[in-house]
Amino acid sequence: MQVKMQGDCRVENITGQVQAALKQTQLCAGILTIFIKHTTASVLIIEDEPGIRADTKALWERLIPADPDWQHNVRNAGEDNGHSHQRGQLQGQSLTIPFNDGAMTLGTWQQIVVLDFDTRARTRDLVLQVIGE
Repeated sequence: MQVKMQGDCRVENITGQVQAALKQTQLCAGILTIFIKHTTASVLIIEDEPGIRADTKALWERLIPADPDWQHNVRNAGEDNGHSHQRGQLQGQSLTIPFNDGAMTLGTWQQIVVLDFDTRARTRDLVLQVIGE
């Protein structure tokens, strides 16, 4: 699965795409793992509304601000995304979600999103792995 992202802590809701992929497996119950193949992006569950999106960006800017003195930037000429790697390390690259009756067991307000920490637009690759019956 691929998602086009813009960077700068942008959020893309992928709940519908993941549910559609799960339906295609025709499995009834089990677990679904979502893994993003990048060090400067993460997958997570949020209540996807504009206030949470803004607060999430503000949180990361406070916790791990952009800084030209990150060693990744200093040691790699032209790089400016040292903070993006640090954010990805903390947030992580995978989720595991149980499913029953062919549907993810998400709570009422829970949505799956990709959070892109990088400093430029790019296409993100995700791997979905399903184990079930």
